[in-house]
Amino acid sequence: MLNNLFSYGVLLAFVQFAVACSPASEQQDSSQTSRQEQQNPSETGAEEVANRDLIVAFGDSLFAGYQLDHSEGFTHVLERKLAELGEPAQVFNASVSGDTSTAGQRRLAFVLDGLPKKPDLVIVGLGGNDMLRGISPDQTRKNLAAIMDELDRRDIKAMLAGMLASPNMGKEYAQAFNPIYPELAEQYDVSLYPFILDGVIGNAQLLLPDGIHPNPKGVEMIAAGIGPLVMNLVER
Repeated sequence: MLNNLFSYGVLLAFVQFAVACSPASEQQDSSQTSRQEQQNPSETGAEEVANRDLIVAFGDSLFAGYQLDHSEGFTHVLERKLAELGEPAQVFNASVSGDTSTAGQRRLAFVLDGLPKKPDLVIVGLGGNDMLRGISPDQTRKNLAAIMDELDRRDIKAMLAGMLASPNMGKEYAQAFNPIYPELAEQYDVSLYPFILDGVIGNAQLLLPDGIHPNPKGVEMIAAGIGPLVMNLVER
């Protein structure tokens, strides 16, 4: 884990500025996300949805399938993994590349109101872009808490997919950022997948050339790690 985090810091030091200052590429990938959602073969109408658990992946590019074909993206792969585990479900892609926790908090109600039914689980995976931009961890915590409050108000089960600060952000930033996810998970009594890129970051064989987003093999590893936890929550 320490070696992975060191590599994480080195890689992010090279891509941080480009990622934080490239709204055009984010907009382009957001369009790709929308196309992927429209092409989702599992979205075949309210009747099928009503007969399957509905899981919403609510995050950023790590969930949205950045630069991947639809069949290679996180939501599709997680859906397949759950079926393999004996828990067929529809995993809805409500993620937007480039989203910060602020952007996610602002669009949450719109997403939830547009679904055909109340989700059985929402996986919240935001905050990585906050960290890349050096946004105050206090603001990230506030936004994520607002998201959890809204899900709680609607009586929707949630889980958090955590993020860790890159070492190049500095010790002080990491000390403020890293506890956000475990502390919110405890506060709201929800399950936590501590680090969404665990086992992936720092491994070039699992990453796209940018060194930060998972390639298809990396997505497979993430889904394999998070899948059993998601299955357990849905079974409850």
